[in-house]
Amino acid sequence: MKPNRTRSIVAIEAGSILLLLVAVAGFATRGSAAQQAAPVNTSPPTVSGTPEAGQRLTGTRGQWSGNPTDYNDQWRRCDRNGSSCSTISGAEGRTYTLTSADVGDTIRFRVEAVNRDGRRFASSVPTAVIRSAPTPPAPAAGCAAAAPLRVGNLSLPERLNLDQYTSNPAVVGRSTRSVTVRFHVSCKGKPVQGALVYAAAVPFNQFTVPAEQPTGADGWAQLTMTQLSGYPAARRQQLLVVFGRARKPGEPPTGGISTRRLVSFPVDLRR
Repeated sequence: MKPNRTRSIVAIEAGSILLLLVAVAGFATRGSAAQQAAPVNTSPPTVSGTPEAGQRLTGTRGQWSGNPTDYNDQWRRCDRNGSSCSTISGAEGRTYTLTSADVGDTIRFRVEAVNRDGRRFASSVPTAVIRSAPTPPAPAAGCAAAAPLRVGNLSLPERLNLDQYTSNPAVVGRSTRSVTVRFHVSCKGKPVQGALVYAAAVPFNQFTVPAEQPTGADGWAQLTMTQLSGYPAARRQQLLVVFGRARKPGEPPTGGISTRRLVSFPVDLRR
């Protein structure tokens, strides 16, 4: 029987088409792989911020080709020349606050870009050498401190001052049974808190001598004196003289930063 030439030709053509399809498929696969190469950094990451302990640095990831699908951010501590770097534990965000451990070193921001074909790293240039935070100025001492001044923080050569005083009633009459006097204690114009104030009418035996009273945050202390048999001290008395004193607790009444003053209030015995 003669061979069927038609069937042979069809089989050859089918085989050729199959080989052609395999070749095309292989070419397409190679082309797709070439387009999905690992990311490539085209512009490096950068760092901005003040290179000082306590300040915050901010990193940018730069530019990448290869359509990265994910990024991993890292902050790295390097030596003064930007080498010998090590990853800072826990520092994985876009910002990093410098600490005292960074002083004397430099910092780099490193970015890992990832796609399905691979991953690549790129780092910023190192920062300037990290410096210590400036030392805050020492708080002002003595009467140069902020008001109100605490009497316990004051010492010689500072001195207290009785700079204001009032009485209630403003005019003391014959029938006045008690007088409330107020003294204001200051140092260089600032109110002093906690100073002990003493007040006594002179001559004595006109009014009682109250116990010392501390000044408040506003610098004022209030003392109330009750009339005694020695008032009035004279038939034509026109003034009630009061001896005032302010001192620091624990210091002698006439020593340390204490101060004394004689003040007077009007008297009208017709009242």
